[in-house]
Amino acid sequence: MSIQFATYIDHTLLKPDATKDQITTLVKEADTYKFASVCVNPYWVSFCADQLKDSSVKVCTVIGFPLGASATEIKAFETKQAIADGADEVDMVINIGALKSGMDDVVRQDIEAVVKATTGEALVKVIIETSLLTEDEKRRACELAVAAGADFVKTSTGFSGGGATVADVKLMREVVGKDIGVKASGGVRNQQDAIAVIEAGANRIGASAGIAIIEGDSAHTDY
Repeated sequence: MSIQFATYIDHTLLKPDATKDQITTLVKEADTYKFASVCVNPYWVSFCADQLKDSSVKVCTVIGFPLGASATEIKAFETKQAIADGADEVDMVINIGALKSGMDDVVRQDIEAVVKATTGEALVKVIIETSLLTEDEKRRACELAVAAGADFVKTSTGFSGGGATVADVKLMREVVGKDIGVKASGGVRNQQDAIAVIEAGANRIGASAGIAIIEGDSAHTDY
C-alpha cells in the first residue's frame, strides 16, 4: 500500500509546557516534511502563521480544549480570534457532558456556533472524545457534527486517557459517510498505526510522531 503519509498528518504539539523553541522546531519539521498542518494551542497561532506564510502547511488550533466545557459564546470568540491570528483549521471539543445528558440540541448548537464563527474561512473538526462515550453516544456525536455543518469528526483530544482506535474510526466513517473527514488522534505513533487508521477510514491523523510515521520508526511520544 503506497501512502503519502505527510498529507494526512497534523503535526501536533499541545502540551501545556511547550516552549517557543519547541514550537519553532515543530514548524520547521512540518515545513520540511510538508505535513498537512501544525496543530498548536491558540497562543501560538500567530507565531506559526507568520513562520509558515510562504509554506503549503496550514495552521490548526484547538477550541474549548481539552474539556469542551466552555460556554458556547467563548468557543465562538476563540474561533474568531484564532482565525484573525491566522488559523486555517480549528479542532473544537464538543460539550461532552451535554451529550451524555441527552442534550443533543445543546451539542448541535455549540458546534454550529463555531462553524458560523469561521465564516467559511477555516475547516472545523469536531472532537467527540471517544474514550468517554458509549457506542450510541459516538454515533449521536457524529450525527450532530454533520448536522451542524462541520468538516471533520475527530476521535480524541489525547488528554482523556484514550486515543484513536481502529474500531472507533470505522464507526465514525460509517456514520458520517464519504463526504465528511475523519481525523484519528492520540496513540498513532508509527506507520503500522497510521496504515491501520487510514484503512479504517481516517483521512487525517493528529500525531506528535509524524516524522516517525513517515520514516517508519517507532516513537514513544504522544501529545
